Order: sequence, then structure tokens, then C-alpha cells
Amino acid sequence: MSDKQKRFFLSEDEIPRQWYNIQADMVTKPLPPIHPATHQPLKAEDLYPIFAKELCHQELDTEHAWIDIPEEVRDMYKYYRSTPLVRAYGLEKALGTPAHIYFKNESVSPVGSHKLNSALAQAYYCKQEGITNVTTETGAGQWGAALSYAAKVFGLEAAVYQVKISYEQKPYRRSIMQTYGAQVTPSPSMSTRAGKDVLTRDPNNQGSLGTAISEAVELAMTTPNCKYVLGSVLNHVSLHQTVIGLEAEKQMEMAGEYPDIVIACFGGGSNFGGISFPFMRHKIKEGKQTRFIAAEPSSCPKLTRGVFQYDFGDLSGLTPLLPMYTLGHNFMPANIHAGGLRYHGAGMIISQLLKDGYMEAVDIVQSESFKAGLMFSKCEGIIPAPESCHAIAATIREANKCKETGEEKVILFNLSGHGLIDMTAYDQFLAGSLLDFEVTDEEVAKNIAELDKII
Repeated sequence: MSDKQKRFFLSEDEIPRQWYNIQADMVTKPLPPIHPATHQPLKAEDLYPIFAKELCHQELDTEHAWIDIPEEVRDMYKYYRSTPLVRAYGLEKALGTPAHIYFKNESVSPVGSHKLNSALAQAYYCKQEGITNVTTETGAGQWGAALSYAAKVFGLEAAVYQVKISYEQKPYRRSIMQTYGAQVTPSPSMSTRAGKDVLTRDPNNQGSLGTAISEAVELAMTTPNCKYVLGSVLNHVSLHQTVIGLEAEKQMEMAGEYPDIVIACFGGGSNFGGISFPFMRHKIKEGKQTRFIAAEPSSCPKLTRGVFQYDFGDLSGLTPLLPMYTLGHNFMPANIHAGGLRYHGAGMIISQLLKDGYMEAVDIVQSESFKAGLMFSKCEGIIPAPESCHAIAATIREANKCKETGEEKVILFNLSGHGLIDMTAYDQFLAGSLLDFEVTDEEVAKNIAELDKII
């Protein structure tokens, strides 16, 4: 391998100075979010009580394709960006595929995942507005860790509601958040009306991202000088994550190749949008035939088996109504270890892009994802997060197709985070005790029917 370049980096000067807003270039714009009380299209001012004002305007901006990255945020990016683009020669050899496989390694950030890209931006805008406290939800804990660190960087106090099953499965992620100074509460909890309502109905409820969002939003709305921040789903979060794909564009040029296929795991859409949107603009504007594949868990298949309609982003109906592919905001996913992918709906932009045929989605069972993660760790030396394992599994599927057809395609996937704090899940997989969960057609239909009654 001595004559082959394996890793590609950018200099500090080459780190992007603007984020890319794909909404400006979309042929069909996403439908507007709807105010839950008036049922009228949302205005930026309607979001002011929840989010920092600049984030509200970024969320609804369908005109400006490029938005400047504040210099204070870019200065923090320089601590870990650019992240490397890596040619996965080991994985290619193990698969015996003619495909060229590359991955963008976001696990090298201080908190071990891509989540910091948006956490720094959101914390900065809150600080600029004079906010003193921020609150959020987290599943596996990667977003919670990122926000806890970003809050400390900009002198904010952070309160995190972590989905209870992940709080119990991943105690060290909780410890990381507390190390950075955040207050961490398992959700559902008795500290909010939303949490109390859930526990009254089901005292043993293990939580969901929808429930944790309800609790965090309620806290933000009832606490002076406090704003809510979000790690995925919404447009402004994907906007901040496009630093990933913008770097990857330049790095693929350095490698002398262009991706035929771009893949990322999918929960709400932040890391998928981050890696894919900069490349997708060439498909929209120039007709490039790159395929974009979102890999979601079979236990929470909103893209592959959900319906496209307006739904709440949280369990209690505190958020605006969003046009999304959804399984229903009252959907309770199985307790898989990929806690960051256990969300009932997809972001508005991605939902519209899927609806218009610009991308596709696949669902992966838990055992297949961990088998892929184990293979990747042996070939490339990096133990991936359970969420990232889904992207690797989808990549292996595509690489094996190339082996069958003899096509030398270029595949790029986003390694959204490492799994060094997820070894309990790997222990279970190695012991043969990890279970697969798949939603039946009857369960999907029943849940969606319930949604029709509510909205």
C-alpha cells in the first residue's frame, strides 16, 4: 500500500467559509411547516420563543444557497477540521470488490462524532443573543455530548434529556455530558408535564426521542433566558453539517475521483444531509447521476415504510407540524443500540428529496449492521458507532453488487462517529445475544391510523 495514498486532508485555509443551503436550489421546495395552533404557515417570529433568532431565519431560508460561517465557529472547527477522507483499501480487499470505497471520518472530532459541527454553531448563536441556558434531547448521547461541550465553550449552561433506554445502556455517554458540566435527566421524567403524562400512562416506559424532545421544549418555554437546540431533523441543523460534504468534495478532487454513490445512516437526517447535500446540488443543477442512499434501522423504517404527511416532531405536540415521512409521532421504536436512529420522522428537506426521487432509502436489521461494523473494525482499525454501522452495511451491499457485475464504482460513506463507548452492544453481538427487531405491516398501519385521528 506504500504507493497508494490512503488519507486526504485540507489545510486550515481550505476549511469551508460558508455552509450550503440546498433549499435554495431545490426544484420543488419543501412544504412550509405549520403553526400547531393557527394551522397557518410558520413565520420565523413564531419560532423565536424556542430557538435563537438567527437559527429561526436559517430554518426557513429558501433563497440563499450560501450562508457565512461565523469566524468564531470556524475558529473552533479548526481544532478538528478538516476531518480526513480515507480510502478503505482494507475493506475493499476483504470484500474482493472492484469498487473504490471512501469514508469521511467524523469520529475524530473532540466528542467522537459529527454532531459538534452544529452544536458549536447553535451554541454560538444563542450566546450572541444573550441566552444563558440551553436545553436539548439526546438518544445515544452523541448529540448531548456535543452540545454539552459546545455550551461550555461559549459559556452556557446545558440541560439534556436523554432517552431512558440509552441512559441505561450507555452510562459513559451520560458521564461524558456530566464531565462537560451538563445536567442529564433520563426521559421520560417527572420534571416536566410531558414526562409525567407519559409515565402516568406507562410507568415502565423506556422513552423515545419524541418524548425527550417534548420535555426539552417544555423546559425551554418555561425557563427564563433559555432556548432549545436540536441535533437533527430541522433544516438549520443539516445546513451546519454541510461542512462535511463541502470538505469531501475538495478531498475527492484530491483523490482524482467523484462518487457514484453517497451513503449515510439515517435517524433524522443531519449526517445524511451533511455528506450528501453538497454533492446533490450537482444532481439538481447539472444532472449528475450520483445515487444517494439513506440507511435506516428496520425497527424504525420511516423512509422505507412511513407515510408522507404533516406530523409533530415530538410526542406531546409542542412542535410545529412538519411535512415529513413519518411513522407517527406516537411511534415507540424498539430498544436497539443505535439510539440516534430511533426517531419517528424524517427532516422536511430529505422527505421532499425522497418524494421527488433524488435519493433512495434502505432498511438494515440490527445484526447485519453490527456484522458490518465488526468487519470494518477488523479491516480499518476503527470501531464504528452502532448508527454508523448502518451506513457501512449499506456500503457493503453496494460493493458486493459491484463484485457481481464487475463495475468499478466509487462509493463514499460518512462515518458519523466511533463506537468506543458502545462496547456493551458489541459484547452482546459477539455473545450472540443481540436481537433483531422489525416492525410489522400491521403495526405500521395501526400507528399511522392513530395519527390520522390526531391530525
